[in-house]
Amino acid sequence: MHHHNEDHPHIVSRNARYGLILFAVYVLLYGGFVFLAVFRTPVLGMVVPGGMNLAIAYGLVLIIAALVLALIYMALCRGSISSEAHAAQQARNGEGDR
Repeated sequence: MHHHNEDHPHIVSRNARYGLILFAVYVLLYGGFVFLAVFRTPVLGMVVPGGMNLAIAYGLVLIIAALVLALIYMALCRGSISSEAHAAQQARNGEGDR
């Protein structure tokens, strides 16, 4: 079943808020990387557990964080859509039976 979010502006608004919050989290993570690259360049050359330097490790963390944040966003949005859409569908079915 396909749900049209345009019919539910409060869902669109909530999902946009979720997206902005998760984007802010990622910007902070990425900002930390840029800060190190610009102002603490030698730190990125440090070897971390696993034998790679911090620049590579941080880059991998950024990639993984992007994927995890995307999954979190999908879960948050799916939950809000499915619960509200389910309630709306029940209301429509109840009215149609009368």
